[in-house]
Amino acid sequence: MSSQPPEQQPPALLVTAVPYTLLAGMTIFTLLDEPEPGDSPMVVLALCAAAALWMLLMFTLRPSWRRRPALMGVFFAGLLAITALLVAYDPAFGLFTPAPYIYAFTMVPWPWRLPAVSATAVVAGSAQASGVPTATGGGVVLVAVIIVVNIALMGGTAWVLWLAEQERAQRERAMAELGRANRLLEASLTENAGLQAQLLAQAREAGVLDERQRMAREIHDTLAQGLTGIIAQLQAAEQMHEVPAPWRRPFEAVKGLARESLAEARRSVDALRPEPLENGRLSEALSEVVRRWSKVNGLAVQVTTTGTVLPMAAEAEFALLRTAQEALANVAKHAVASRAGVTLSYLEREVALDVRDDGRGFDPDGAKGAGFGLTIMRQRIEGLGGTLRIESRPGSGTGVSACVPAQQAPGSDR
Repeated sequence: MSSQPPEQQPPALLVTAVPYTLLAGMTIFTLLDEPEPGDSPMVVLALCAAAALWMLLMFTLRPSWRRRPALMGVFFAGLLAITALLVAYDPAFGLFTPAPYIYAFTMVPWPWRLPAVSATAVVAGSAQASGVPTATGGGVVLVAVIIVVNIALMGGTAWVLWLAEQERAQRERAMAELGRANRLLEASLTENAGLQAQLLAQAREAGVLDERQRMAREIHDTLAQGLTGIIAQLQAAEQMHEVPAPWRRPFEAVKGLARESLAEARRSVDALRPEPLENGRLSEALSEVVRRWSKVNGLAVQVTTTGTVLPMAAEAEFALLRTAQEALANVAKHAVASRAGVTLSYLEREVALDVRDDGRGFDPDGAKGAGFGLTIMRQRIEGLGGTLRIESRPGSGTGVSACVPAQQAPGSDR
């Protein structure tokens, strides 16, 4: 016998209340019925008690046994035997045969259900034909017909119900298979989306790498070569003629700027950090940049650092350093300033850089052709999720304020 699937377990009311209700009704009927002379109801009452105890001990009090087909087969056979004895003593107990029918249909698995239902039909048919005289052949045939009709009806019902169960099980399997297919499809779609995102990221990375390589070649072939030629020409000029004293300072400044620019160009080609950031903090790198700028341009610049130093991504430090260099370059080219200052502020969650001067200023709204430097500064800062503000008015100096998040990369080496 195969075990009964959990989802096909019958309602508790059907397999408990109904059989006990039928048995109680038949017991009350036996007690109220006038017995025939010489008959004693004690045998029937004892059989009723045996049926009640059998259902109680083998089924009602043993829910776990309902999933064990062999025990359910023993339970059904015992109950049917007691029912047959009750019908033999009193055919009215044919009214109790729905109880074994219930257990045959619900607790006995296929294909043993069909003989179980047929055996119950024999007992029920015998009760129905109890009033038919069997002294003649016609009576025997009629009894046989009644029993056969019961077997056919109940066996056919069992067959139809089994087919319905098979169809339901097939639908459930189909739904389970469909659900599994849907889950696999969702997983495949998720995986495909991940692969597509990965391919797009790789394509972007490849595009960025190609562009960086192209720019590196351009820098190497143009700026680096040109700066190398300038340095060579300056050295040749210095060897050919002694540099006059009034020219010495700007001459040395030009050579220094050319060498620094050549070094920066080579670092850009190699995708390295700017030299001032190689071995120091951002504040130290700013101080070094300002020192070199002041030496070249002859204008003292005050550098101030406030707040507690916060960890920063290398890209953020690089962007702020380049912003300071570009802002100071603009001061040298356009401001005609007498004072300038650089302030690096470590705030709670961000780092701010301010470069201010008291030069002639300009109108930011009207400076559409002010140059590429401001655009590069803005792109660098906003690319890191920061902000860049330009504050200036003609005759009132200029202030460049850049602000970037402090924790751009938790794994930063700072």
